[in-house]
Amino acid sequence: MSTRQFWSQINSVSSSITRMLRRCDRPCYRQVWFWTSVSVTATISGSIFASYYLINRIDQSLPDRSALKVVSRAETLTIKAVDGSILQQQGEATRERLRLEEIPESLQQAFIASEDRRFANHHGIDPQGIVRAAVKNVRSQSVIQGGSTITQQLARILFLTQDRTIWRKLKEVRLAQKLEQELTKNEILERYLNLVYLGSGAYGVADAAWVYFSKPVYQLTLGETAMLAGLAPAPSLYSPIQNPTLAIHRRNLVLQRMYEDQLITATARQAASTETLNLNSSFPKRLQVESPYFTSYILKELPKYVSPELLMQGGLLVETTLNPTWQEAAEAAVNKTLQNQGRRQKFNQGALVAIDPRNGEIQVMVGGKDFSKNQFNRATQAQRQPGSTFKSFVYAAAIATGKSPNNSYLDAPFIVDGYEPQNYARTFRGSMTIRDALSRSINVIAVKVLIDTGFQPIINTAQNLGIKSPLQPTYSLALGAHETNLLELTNAYGSFATQGLHIEAHGIRRILDRQGNVVWSNNSQHQRVLDTTTAGIMTWMLRHVVESGTGRPAQLKNRPVAGKTGTSDESRDLWFIGYIPQIVTGVWLGNDNNQPTSGASSSAAVTWREFMEQAVEGMPIEKFPERPKLEGRVGSIKAEPIKPKSIQHGSISPPTNQQSSPTSPNVRLSSPSPRRSRPQPSSASPPRRQPRRVQSNPAPSTKTPQTSPPPSNTSPPATSQPSWRERLRPGSSSTDDN
Repeated sequence: MSTRQFWSQINSVSSSITRMLRRCDRPCYRQVWFWTSVSVTATISGSIFASYYLINRIDQSLPDRSALKVVSRAETLTIKAVDGSILQQQGEATRERLRLEEIPESLQQAFIASEDRRFANHHGIDPQGIVRAAVKNVRSQSVIQGGSTITQQLARILFLTQDRTIWRKLKEVRLAQKLEQELTKNEILERYLNLVYLGSGAYGVADAAWVYFSKPVYQLTLGETAMLAGLAPAPSLYSPIQNPTLAIHRRNLVLQRMYEDQLITATARQAASTETLNLNSSFPKRLQVESPYFTSYILKELPKYVSPELLMQGGLLVETTLNPTWQEAAEAAVNKTLQNQGRRQKFNQGALVAIDPRNGEIQVMVGGKDFSKNQFNRATQAQRQPGSTFKSFVYAAAIATGKSPNNSYLDAPFIVDGYEPQNYARTFRGSMTIRDALSRSINVIAVKVLIDTGFQPIINTAQNLGIKSPLQPTYSLALGAHETNLLELTNAYGSFATQGLHIEAHGIRRILDRQGNVVWSNNSQHQRVLDTTTAGIMTWMLRHVVESGTGRPAQLKNRPVAGKTGTSDESRDLWFIGYIPQIVTGVWLGNDNNQPTSGASSSAAVTWREFMEQAVEGMPIEKFPERPKLEGRVGSIKAEPIKPKSIQHGSISPPTNQQSSPTSPNVRLSSPSPRRSRPQPSSASPPRRQPRRVQSNPAPSTKTPQTSPPPSNTSPPATSQPSWRERLRPGSSSTDDN
């Protein structure tokens, strides 16, 4: 009530009393009328003023006008996929929110007949309904009817508690009036039918139809419709699961009211009243979680984007980047690999991540085999050695310094500062280009390229591309000995797919509050982290890996694919990271306890192909840009060559008729090295395992301090001296990479 309305009523009362006094002829009565009028005026004025004060006080405690159009409870957190489907809900909510036109008219009429017969005629509160309910309650000497309208119930659901106090009831009445001013009757009814609690964990008519009858609302019979409507006043009392007799009685009462209101015929009422309950109860859909590894990742990410106060306030809607169709295909591909190759090759876990490199959106995340048994997310939490997948960053840094993919290096026995890299097959191939060395995943040449390029340029390149895990200046860096996780490794390869532009991988598009206002949206922008020429050359080299190198199992029909395999020591980690222009996908296979496997990176490549064949269906074929010209290139970064304290080169013996071949040459060292035993497998450990040292002698750098003392003999020993052989023992560690 406004101030103008208040004083208008005061003036109206005063005028009425004045007119009464003028009509009084007898002087003896004038004094009586005078004091009576004063008392009446004071009482009415006081009542109006008290009402005015009370209404204003109530209004100050209520939500403002913009908040009255909310569609969810304050306690609800909803996480949705890109297609609008619900992945997870926390709090009191309906899993499936229906539009009013999706709810059968008979179901709407049943609730109106049961809860608010004058719903279409009142403005939030119904005095006639209150009086009628009071009379019936007195006659029956019990509470059989309530006076709250559907609008009042909606106000209580959205904004108030269930406290039985006069203050709460006054706020409920005032809120109902405000809701009627802001919303149409259809909007009020739609919200109510989607939010009303109907027992057994069901919020809204869609959940209730599933919980009690395991069917959608459009399949409900008239009797089932009436039974759901009858639950609203006291869901636990009228539950057909707990009190079937009372539930039937309440159902029949709703049917009678529908008949009295001429909503159904006598025949329909009679038929529905004789129906059996036919219960077929199911678990509430709102408690189901789709893609649980991804949704758990989203829940951990939320505090980065919204304040703790907003999280506590609740009612948030999180729009994510997940593609449910692709997610299903990815889960099937990982499970198929674990069931088939996993049993034979002794690995029991897998993870897969797919990202759109053009915008950084995470479209698929498989974090393991079974979330219900183990919630550890192997896509985001598992720190594992990337093996040869890291070589792409080594070669990217080398190309960025100006090296050509046609530069040649010698694949032969090689020891630097006591560290001896070994190739996966324990063989050497002689001279080959950088491109071929990457395609065949030659460890020796990767270390030599690292020495020519420098630790810091490689570390900087990897970190700029998206690697966040710590990287140390050691020779084993070239072979992927420093741990990282699947998400950041996949995201880093996405920077190759976008020709050197990096965007942070993310799983959330927008966060909205209860009013539908956007409280946060992703506006990440690409940053140039690698020059276009280098990125183009790297994609050309990585395509060669798939076309004729270790990544051949990942080939897709009629589509260009670039990617790299990787295998850590004793095949503990099996990797393939590959991309087409529209998607970059990473796959990891292994064991949580870090036990060795008998598999190879080809299993990861096959898993990658299984998923990608489904993902690219109907997707236009895009080609990578042509390889940039190699002539006249100028590097975009500066090399910082390492100056080792000691280097020992071996040589490759000419092949013999029976013991060697061009693909398996004999190796001749100046002094034969002793047989080295592989590191013993680590004991079983929880998923978050301790870092494992792969290299025993990190190398010194001109710009980086030594992480361990170099050998005492700083000059290269003569190849004929036996001390060289002795120095091999403590420093000869290797990784199995392909």
